[in-house]
Amino acid sequence: MASNVSRRQVLATGAALAGSAALMSTALGAEAASAATAEAERPGAKVKPTVVLVHGGYADSSCWNGVIARLQRAGYPTIAASNPLRGIPTDAPYIGSLLDSISGPVVLVAHSMGGTVITNAAAGKSNVKALVYVAAFVPDVGETQGDLINKFPGSEVLPVSVPVPYPKADGTTGTDLYLSKDGQAAFAADIPTATFRLLQATQRPFDADSFVYPTRAAAWRTIPSWGLVAGRDKAIPPACERFMYGRANARKVVEVPTASHVVMISHPGTVADLIQDAATATS
Repeated sequence: MASNVSRRQVLATGAALAGSAALMSTALGAEAASAATAEAERPGAKVKPTVVLVHGGYADSSCWNGVIARLQRAGYPTIAASNPLRGIPTDAPYIGSLLDSISGPVVLVAHSMGGTVITNAAAGKSNVKALVYVAAFVPDVGETQGDLINKFPGSEVLPVSVPVPYPKADGTTGTDLYLSKDGQAAFAADIPTATFRLLQATQRPFDADSFVYPTRAAAWRTIPSWGLVAGRDKAIPPACERFMYGRANARKVVEVPTASHVVMISHPGTVADLIQDAATATS
């Protein structure tokens, strides 16, 4: 038992996941399609893709608020998808079902562990035109997040992650990881302390086993990708982000030298600009 816990802790070393949560349903997809149609009916207007944003752990949907506000002002239909944070076998089909509900093109965006989810969920989805990775994992087939987070030094979140046992439906016991109140320096050093306290209080944890599930598909092999490197990321090391984006042949990589892992909160304009870049290039 001790060796299993130790392995989980090692694999979870870089687990740093933030993002958004919102209701997922066909109604949401229809709403987004309706917004896109209304935009297209304007004289001379093009149909803008629906932007779907997928979060990681340790946060809730408010982490995307600054990005969403900018995208909506620019006329993009947006959906903040709810990531179950139970691992690829649960998370990827769940996000895939939302993608299936959306009429028209989609730009799929993810932060941190959400990158693993969209890499699997977007495979075979013809409506997904671009993938945008924001300080995110970009695994290849057969890789785990544990493989990637241990590939480069620099992750500091394990000491500020709190394991909490929980009962699974099959009767076994799982372990959820929460970010502690001492986690700002490792996770969100460039946002105000008051903002971090809200993030930490409203966070959603993730199952530690998320780091041991192998990737089943690599959507970036067939769908063009974009990437953002958080230059002072102490969750997923910047060197790891550069490696993954380079391997995926990302069309454009933007680096924010002073950004922590939660770059979507501290630099929402830069993130929104990169998403619009991807949308324009694939429209």
